[in-house]
Amino acid sequence: MTEKLFARPESLRDVPFHYCPGCHHGIIHCLVAEVIDELGIRGKTIGVVPVGCSVLAYEYFNFDTVEAAHGRAPAVATGVKRVHPDAAVFTYQGDGDLAAIGCAEIVHAAVRSEKISTIFVNNAIYGMTGGQMAPTSLVGQVTTTSPYGRKSESAGMPIHMSEMLATLEGAKFVARVAVNNPANMTKAKAAIKKAFELQLSGAGFAIVEVLSTCPTNWGMTPLEAVDWLETKLIPTYPLGVLKAPEEVTK
Repeated sequence: MTEKLFARPESLRDVPFHYCPGCHHGIIHCLVAEVIDELGIRGKTIGVVPVGCSVLAYEYFNFDTVEAAHGRAPAVATGVKRVHPDAAVFTYQGDGDLAAIGCAEIVHAAVRSEKISTIFVNNAIYGMTGGQMAPTSLVGQVTTTSPYGRKSESAGMPIHMSEMLATLEGAKFVARVAVNNPANMTKAKAAIKKAFELQLSGAGFAIVEVLSTCPTNWGMTPLEAVDWLETKLIPTYPLGVLKAPEEVTK
């Protein structure tokens, strides 16, 4: 008898992804789906996705999803969770969406300690709309709107969303992970699972920032993009749990 070692999660539909070669969205989708399957909550999970590369997430996740306007996923998720308090509600947002137009939305969702989970995909650039500079773009990073590199004197410094949100009392779990290798994928999945578990226990707001590649807009091959993530992005945005309930950190 052949033992099955791997299978597509039930929470993912059997359809091809539209994401560019080397993009990490597919990996992150899979981890979220695996967590939902393992927790046995597919029937009561509701995802909220706004504008961005993940705009077609409803094509891939095999559970209810709601489309939100650009940056407004936390507000929509707040309404969904308050109407369906027993549901597992999460937002799936990129850095241009969450850290720019949606910055106030995510801050106030954390301030109110809304019982939602946020998956924050940070690839330091606007992916879907053409590779413009994002709030998380690195100093010196070349984008379509910073062809000579981001200059701190005119564009400011990259915003560290997780560190900022961790200062808010309502934020109960804040972690930053990556999916650039198997070891980090394991840690990323554990953080995502903890964010859902804390929501289901009624603890409050939880966010997991996932550092991701964007080979197309970075102008790199997939392998070059992974190397840039490891040598540039991770040193700027260090991995780890920034805030967690005491029972989680023990």
